[in-house]
Amino acid sequence: MPIVVNLDVMLARRKMRSKELAERIGITEQNVSLLKSGKVRGVRFETLERICEVLQCQPGDLLEYRSDGADETGAASGETPFTAGRRAS
Repeated sequence: MPIVVNLDVMLARRKMRSKELAERIGITEQNVSLLKSGKVRGVRFETLERICEVLQCQPGDLLEYRSDGADETGAASGETPFTAGRRAS
């Protein structure tokens, strides 16, 4: 899937458990788990806003686009991590 959810990374950085995040933003632990795993089809902006507020981050800290040919670093074949995502227009 081209959109990767980095919610688990942000939770670790903030030393916060999923349960606490769920309580603070008003959704179930199950929904936080689904978000972390990327098994959701969408997220409401209101929910995204609350997550960003609680974790003190930006939406781009939580969501990342990777092309289908990208490796673990986010770089497509033949690209370095530095040049990944930088293409001539």
